[in-house]
Amino acid sequence: MSTLVRPYGDTTGDGMVQISFTLPVPHSKRAEGAAQQLAAKMGLDPALVVHARPMGPDFTFFVVYGRVHHLVDLDAVEVIERDYPLLTPKEVNAAIKRSLSRRLVVLGACIGTDAHTVGIDAILNIKGFAGEKGLEYYREIKVVNMGAQVSVPQLVDRAVAEQADAVLVSQVVTQRDAHLLNTREMSAAFGEAFPAEKRPLLVVGGPRFDEAMAGELGVDRIFGRGTTPGEVASFLAHRLAS
Repeated sequence: MSTLVRPYGDTTGDGMVQISFTLPVPHSKRAEGAAQQLAAKMGLDPALVVHARPMGPDFTFFVVYGRVHHLVDLDAVEVIERDYPLLTPKEVNAAIKRSLSRRLVVLGACIGTDAHTVGIDAILNIKGFAGEKGLEYYREIKVVNMGAQVSVPQLVDRAVAEQADAVLVSQVVTQRDAHLLNTREMSAAFGEAFPAEKRPLLVVGGPRFDEAMAGELGVDRIFGRGTTPGEVASFLAHRLAS
């Protein structure tokens, strides 16, 4: 089986793709022409503007459909594979009880100006996500959810007070790389507040993170979009109760 693949649109290997973007120009025929020109410079040939919608008086949102001639080599794709087994809640609880002889303390928050708690709540709250119960459901895990717009000093102070084993941070706001700046600030603050062997496990998640950047950002794990509570619980058990 060939490891070289091309995008699929109408027929196999036709290279057709759909992209969307916004230009800071009022909606007009000229704006559509500008969108078509941009798409052509991006390698779409032909580039067809299939949707254009005003976004207020000064911006226009576009969807462009066209063909690319690039190939993807599947053998050259590098991703972060899960290196731990997925456990059931019962297995996670048993591992924690066996190894720690106490409840595992997890502190969660959205830091900086980020007010989007849907992600952190999906992982922590008992209602969970994708048919899985959140970490509050786990008998051997104590969850402290600090909510949104938590400053880094507040997060560190609470981690000290709660004697947290792990700190989970969700970041959705990404303008001007706010999620990266906040994560670096957090990891630096925890590095100053704790000896290396005493620092809680630092885990961040959000739809715009690159999972391969954990080392660069100074955290122990990055989880991307679609992560379930069971994946996070299994990782915590793997790292803290194995």
